[in-house]
Amino acid sequence: MNDPGGIRASDAEREAVVEQLRVASVEGRLTLGELTERTEAAYTAVTQAELAVVTSDLPQAGRGPAPSPVPVPPPGGRKRRWFVAVMGDSKRRGKWRIDQELGAVAVMGDVLLDLREAEVRTGAVVDIAATAIMGDVKIIVPDGVDVDLEGIAIMGDKKVQVIEAPPGANAPRIRVKAFALMGDVKVIGDSRAEPVKKTWSAWREQWRELRGELGGEPYRPLPPHGSGHRLHPPREP
Repeated sequence: MNDPGGIRASDAEREAVVEQLRVASVEGRLTLGELTERTEAAYTAVTQAELAVVTSDLPQAGRGPAPSPVPVPPPGGRKRRWFVAVMGDSKRRGKWRIDQELGAVAVMGDVLLDLREAEVRTGAVVDIAATAIMGDVKIIVPDGVDVDLEGIAIMGDKKVQVIEAPPGANAPRIRVKAFALMGDVKVIGDSRAEPVKKTWSAWREQWRELRGELGGEPYRPLPPHGSGHRLHPPREP
């Protein structure tokens, strides 16, 4: 007898959808927060119908315009966009574009980079060099990404406070190389930051309908993927 919820999705079909989402991100169709949320939804999808919902407002593979090429580092070194605070503050949040590697330097000051609403044109990896000298560098990311934090802290601190993607998931990756001298470099997730106001997306409503969650109740987190992993989709206003 057929599954009343539809044809079951395979691992290969989930991975194909995740790749389609990555291409949409490079084309500027999805922010990092949207890419992360939909990637989580793809991995937790049980049926092909649920997978179709995740990409319902995106061009099908081969039908849209060719994706923009990923920027190639110039000869002699990699180009990097810098955010510098010397005895002051430097903040970047809201809608912005990431099309190259990033650098953050805080000298007796504070640098804040909020990546949640950024358009990531560099593929699945955001590369950041962070230096904090008697200052703080804080990087805010969606819960559900992978974070690689390496480097040195001398009389300071470097830490990750993010609910990361489960092992094996092809999630967006934030790669941070840190140097902290009497300062802090921190990467924090949605659950530890001020929530970002999100508009209601049609695909989420279709997802709820497929899961039988319509009935006036507020949006609930998607079911967990993997043992002990709790997903945190963006909070609704």
